[in-house]
Amino acid sequence: MSTLPFKLNQNRRHHIPRQRRKVTNWPAYDASLRQRGSLTVWVSDEAIASWRAEPRTTRGGQPWYSELAILTSLTLRAVFRLAYRQTEGLIGSIIGLLGLDLPVPDHTTLSRRAATLEVPRPRSSSSPNAGRSAEPMHLLVDSTGLKLCGPGEWLIEKHGTKTRRSWKMLHIGVDADTGQIVASALTGREADDGAQVGPLLDQVAGPVASVTGDGAYDQDGVYATVAERHPEAAVIVPPRATAVPSRTAASEPTQRDRHLQLIAERGRRAWQKASGYTKRARAETTISRYKRVIGDGLRSHTDERRATEMDVAVHVLNRMLDLGRPNYVRLT
Repeated sequence: MSTLPFKLNQNRRHHIPRQRRKVTNWPAYDASLRQRGSLTVWVSDEAIASWRAEPRTTRGGQPWYSELAILTSLTLRAVFRLAYRQTEGLIGSIIGLLGLDLPVPDHTTLSRRAATLEVPRPRSSSSPNAGRSAEPMHLLVDSTGLKLCGPGEWLIEKHGTKTRRSWKMLHIGVDADTGQIVASALTGREADDGAQVGPLLDQVAGPVASVTGDGAYDQDGVYATVAERHPEAAVIVPPRATAVPSRTAASEPTQRDRHLQLIAERGRRAWQKASGYTKRARAETTISRYKRVIGDGLRSHTDERRATEMDVAVHVLNRMLDLGRPNYVRLT
C-alpha cells in the first residue's frame, strides 16, 4: 500500500463515510452572506467623505480622486466582476442615486491609477481582538495559478491556438486561526514555491509560531528562511517519500529529522494529526474561495496592474470574512 496520504485506502475510500458538520451560527452567517452583495458595505461613508484628492504641494498635475476613491471603484470591479467601463457606469449610478455632487472616475483613470495604487496591507494579527494581537501566528502557505487574459476557452476549442496558455502564480499566507490572507505575492510561473516563503514572512509583522505547507516546500532553503526570521517557529512540511535523515540525526536532529522519525514510528496519518498538518486544508479552502468569488484569471495587461488586481482581490476576501464566518461542529 502506498504511504502517500491522499492514496491511503484508495481502493475502498467510497466505503468511508464523509464527515458531517453543522453550522452553529447560521443566522449571523446568513446575514453576512447577504451583506456581501450590499453596495453600502463596499461604498463607505469614509470613501464618500474623502472622495476628492487632497491638494498636492509639489510640482505636477493635481489628481481629482483620492486613493480611497480609486480603491473603492476597483473593489466594486472585483466584487461584481466588471470591466472598467461598467465600473464607471456603476459608480456613476451610485453617486446619482445618493444625490451627491461628486465626479465619476472614467475607465481610463481607473486603469492608469491601478498601476500605482497602494492597497492597504492586511493585518497580520492572529486574532480579531486587539488584546490578543501579540499571539504567535500559525501561517499556512500555498500557491495556485491564475490565467492571464487572452483567447477565450471557446475560441481556443473552436479554432485552436499556437501559443501556450500563460499564467501567473499566486502565493498566499493564511492565518490558520482567523482565515485572513495576511501575505500574498504574484510571480511568474517559473518561480519556485519555496523561494516565496521569505517574501511572505516579510509581510507578517507579528511573531510566527509555525509555517505549514505541502510537499513542494520540503526544501532546506525553507527551513533556513523560517529559522532566520523566526527561530522558534516550527516548520510543518511533509518530507518526500524518498527522504532520508541528515548526518546529525542521531546527535542533533533537525525538525525534518523529527518528522521522519515520527512518520517511521507511527505513519503519515498519525504524523499529520500530531503535527497539526491537517490545518493546511484551510489554505486550499482560501484558494478555492479566491477562484469562486474573484475568478481564476487576471484581466489586467501589465505586471503593475496585475499586482494591484491581486491586492484588491485579497482586500475583498478579507473584508467578506470580516462580515462573518461560519462556526462548525462535527456531527459524525
